[in-house]
Amino acid sequence: MPDTGRTPRALSIAGSDSGGGAGIQADLKAFARCGVHGMSAITAITAQNTLGVDAVYRLPPEIVLAQVRAVIADIGVDAVKVGMLASVEIVHAVALALEELPAETPVVLDPVMVSESGARLLDRDAESALVAEILPRATIVTPNIPEARVLAGHAAPRQHEQIEMSAKDERSKAIGLAQAVSLLGPGIVVLTGGHRAQAIDLFLAQGAKAEEAIEIPGERYADGAAHGSGCTHSSVLAAQLALGHTPLQAAFTARALAGEAVAGGLRDVGEGPGPVDVFGLLRMRAPFTRGPE
Repeated sequence: MPDTGRTPRALSIAGSDSGGGAGIQADLKAFARCGVHGMSAITAITAQNTLGVDAVYRLPPEIVLAQVRAVIADIGVDAVKVGMLASVEIVHAVALALEELPAETPVVLDPVMVSESGARLLDRDAESALVAEILPRATIVTPNIPEARVLAGHAAPRQHEQIEMSAKDERSKAIGLAQAVSLLGPGIVVLTGGHRAQAIDLFLAQGAKAEEAIEIPGERYADGAAHGSGCTHSSVLAAQLALGHTPLQAAFTARALAGEAVAGGLRDVGEGPGPVDVFGLLRMRAPFTRGPE
């Protein structure tokens, strides 16, 4: 547990969103919302807005690694969130960076593959590298249903097939997917509920039985703005671990704060799906002091 006498520190290893809604920008906002000092190692620069991703520039792997090393050497890290990794080469660099972290540093992996607008953010040939090199190093992985299905395709075929064939309802299918992802090595799977019939996250520790899966309920905000919700969820989770909370406590807090950020999302920003608002910007625009009338 981090020393409560100093400021907790969380590092995001992820891509930059020029529109400010997702990626590094969302991560740093979420860290600050939790009272944690945020740091970043940028993996890729995206040209994007609320309508979609126009271009992606992948940073050289050695620069990604250098950013992490610089942070570790001077400031230190209490938790890490890993997001967009873009390419095989960057996956290799981040795997090396994670090995250089102090032992027991919690790592939260948000397995970003495709943007909400459909743009691919992880090369197809990098999926296997992500599974082999990053998932086993993750304390918690936070896939949504589509991401879990991709990851589950890398699980042992017979076990995965048995899980799918024995699923009788939506909940058991979700648990089956979480179990399949768990076979790949992460300590805990938090299957997010945005693509489920009900917006319920599912918490499953490695080796847990189906009946030991824990549901984390939450509201669905159809009128909210959700761009960056996955980034916000995983970053809040990492921040809570940096604060010293248990993974289960962190997962409940992440579900609650991400839900609030969607509910209060900025529907007037951009022409597409607006970004989440983790701070409550309308409230924050009220002046702190008033001058003479």
